[in-house]
Amino acid sequence: MPIPAPTTTIVGNLARDPELRFSQKGNAIVGFTVAYTPRRFDKNTDGWVDGTTLWLRCTAFGPLAENIAERVGKGDKVTVTGKLQQNDWEDKDGTKRSTIELLVDEAGLALSKTDKTARGVGPREAASSSVDAPW
Repeated sequence: MPIPAPTTTIVGNLARDPELRFSQKGNAIVGFTVAYTPRRFDKNTDGWVDGTTLWLRCTAFGPLAENIAERVGKGDKVTVTGKLQQNDWEDKDGTKRSTIELLVDEAGLALSKTDKTARGVGPREAASSSVDAPW
């Protein structure tokens, strides 16, 4: 029996717009990259210091894939949950390569204290929406 893949949640920003494509059977597949840069406060410099950025490739399928492609874009802060998968291959020189990707089960906009989009309206629609936010 195979070992279940670990479930992981990451909050970060989209590195570029999601790439939507369709399989030969017409099933939606979207690929996107989430970037997360940890920050820590350095008492010696009295300022924030950025750590090494994690770039995590993500893939979603079906209606979720279409929803992601329609509602988020480059720079948007997102929360993504799914299963980690390792992919191994050999490049043209025969060097063994490996990458980790997240097979997405759930995704959404990551809201913070500074977000001012109207409730129920994504950032793409908020700019043209006449809905007044209660805050």
